[in-house]
Amino acid sequence: MSQVILEISILLLLILGNGVFAMAEIALVSSRRSKLKSIADTGNARAQAALELADNPNRFLATIQIGITLVGILAGAYSGATFSGKLALVLENIGIPQHLALPLAFGSIVLVITYLSLVIGELTPKRLALANPEGLSMWVARPMLRLSRLASPLVHFLGWSTDTILAFLGVKPVEDSRVSEEEVKLILHEGLHSGVFLPSESAMVESVLALDRLPVREIMTPRAKIIWINIDEEAEILWHKIVISGHTTYPVFEGHRDQVVGIVSLKNIYANLAAGVPVRVRDLMTPTLVVPASQNAIVLLETFKTSERHVALVADEFGNIVGLVSLHDVMEAIVGDFPSQDDRLRPTAKQRDDGSWLVDGMLDMDDFEKLIPQLSVEIPLNRDYQTVGGYVVKRIGHVPTEGDWF
Repeated sequence: MSQVILEISILLLLILGNGVFAMAEIALVSSRRSKLKSIADTGNARAQAALELADNPNRFLATIQIGITLVGILAGAYSGATFSGKLALVLENIGIPQHLALPLAFGSIVLVITYLSLVIGELTPKRLALANPEGLSMWVARPMLRLSRLASPLVHFLGWSTDTILAFLGVKPVEDSRVSEEEVKLILHEGLHSGVFLPSESAMVESVLALDRLPVREIMTPRAKIIWINIDEEAEILWHKIVISGHTTYPVFEGHRDQVVGIVSLKNIYANLAAGVPVRVRDLMTPTLVVPASQNAIVLLETFKTSERHVALVADEFGNIVGLVSLHDVMEAIVGDFPSQDDRLRPTAKQRDDGSWLVDGMLDMDDFEKLIPQLSVEIPLNRDYQTVGGYVVKRIGHVPTEGDWF
């Protein structure tokens, strides 16, 4: 009896060994390298060993495969040789013919071993590894690292054999792939659906990833919309341009606009004004930073960082100034457009929770019709008003007060 228990124990140990190899494989493949690195940076030797295995996946996976194959062969051979004959004798003792007992015993042993190998040697260890990949990978890293070093001659021989066969078949080896942008986006979408990321976070990360494909010409302020300042601009004209433009940065030219000599900011102008110093554009301007229109936004961002400037003029391939770009434009490319002062002051209409509409009296009637198409308002072609306020005054005959209706 003790002999049978020993043989069963040996078989179970082989199956458990297969499970350890399967668990180690899934744990290390599923582990996030960034998390392992953060743990290793704290001085954790187990995490450092797991990182070493993760950096050499070919050697590690080959070692795992050797271990699983050897364990599987040993378990199959041992169970067939050890248990089939004994079970056949038991079946003969209960009346099963001898010519049927051995095949039936062998088939039964194969089924039992297959079941145990799948449940104990594969499925359960892999589920455990997926539940805690980093923790289990650190637990198995050191033993697997030693085993991979011991098996390195066999691993190299098997690798050479595989490469030889692939070369004979004309198949080129695939280079070790890195994480692609598409994979990062897939992770973001999965995190968005699971609630880990907010929609705005996912959108911003995707925008950052697209900066290397976004040329400066697509985010710049075109030349036609730039407010230019003459280096000898009179104070009255200067303030008029500042007030009507609403901009914070102005390129300064001398003679003609293609002769740009610097850039002046509204901040510097106000600082001199507050200090009681006369505003002279020539004394306040800073050197000009010029970038090509074809340059991508990520290089522009690095240029801003290294030059310690936040505004640049944009030139085409012939050296002509075609626009102006700022750090604000890059931020809008990442997080979306910020409402300008004109946008905030633009008249509009909003529907309230009770279904009624709150309408700015300065809203143009044509825009009013587009915003609220369900309201059938008859507007004559020869009307003498342009806004909603004018329409209301026309209908009720006087300037409305609170509570008036029609």
